[in-house]
Amino acid sequence: MHELALSQGIIDVIRDQAAAQGFTTVKTVRLVIGTLSHVEPQAIAFGFDAVSRGTIAEGAVLDIERPPGRAFCLSCEKPVPLPERSAPCPDCGGHQLMVTGGEEMRVKELEVE
Repeated sequence: MHELALSQGIIDVIRDQAAAQGFTTVKTVRLVIGTLSHVEPQAIAFGFDAVSRGTIAEGAVLDIERPPGRAFCLSCEKPVPLPERSAPCPDCGGHQLMVTGGEEMRVKELEVE
């Protein structure tokens, strides 16, 4: 369950930002987790709840955005939606796709006090 390690990374980011900006409580953590990132939002939520106990993020709400997968089709030379990595181009059926979005995972914003 790599989501637990990722959740700990989120806490590390929060801790670093708290030291730099001087806040003492986190109310909301906004994450961006792309649909092609191989990260399960429910597992992140579970892991975050566990690793945030006793920290300034304990009890914080997770708000998770799920940007869709996107790719550039080398066969038909245009951007296309990509629902999963193994999916063919929805326009030409080709498999020469270069992923251009939906792989990201990042802390987008913190609502703090």
